[in-house]
Amino acid sequence: MPDDRSALLSILARKSFRLGDFTLSSGAKSDYYIDCRTTTLDAEGGRLSGLVLLDLLRQNNIEAEAVGGLTMGADPLVSNLATATAYARLADPSAPLLQGFLVRKAQKTHGTGRQIEGHVRAGARVVIVDDVCTTGGSAITAIEAAEAANMTVAAVLCLVDREQGGRQNIEAAMPNAPFLSAFTASDVRAEKLRQQAG
Repeated sequence: MPDDRSALLSILARKSFRLGDFTLSSGAKSDYYIDCRTTTLDAEGGRLSGLVLLDLLRQNNIEAEAVGGLTMGADPLVSNLATATAYARLADPSAPLLQGFLVRKAQKTHGTGRQIEGHVRAGARVVIVDDVCTTGGSAITAIEAAEAANMTVAAVLCLVDREQGGRQNIEAAMPNAPFLSAFTASDVRAEKLRQQAG
């Protein structure tokens, strides 16, 4: 039986990775496209993504009280990771819980006028998540919003790093917090090709 990471990689390759001719949101051309939401919104893919990200936090001794990210790529990951911490607590009552928050691309101009929905507490240590990191723009927007709310970013987690400069941009924006990716695009491509060959 495959471990959680291998099982998630298999689902990502099967459900989320497409070879072809694509234009990315940055305007750049690519011979592949990764839509992680088809995995993170899948029942088993969602469960596994929460467990794999939780394992990344544990391996790197990252402590935080909340997890958030830019809507909408981060939305399922926020819920998946928060839920994974709740299940971990069933096995170990001392395990920390992560609350969730979502960051809008721009501050609301009506109602409460908030840019962040969910858990917001000045001084909170938080983790920012993103599904696919290309330039890092989504994560940096979420980082800036969290910092504007006087929260401290403890780490940035990405499900798939496209290896196109996002890591470097995020590390430049957050020199004191680690950038951790579960997979690279090369990992997912290699698994896709393995599946096609099999």
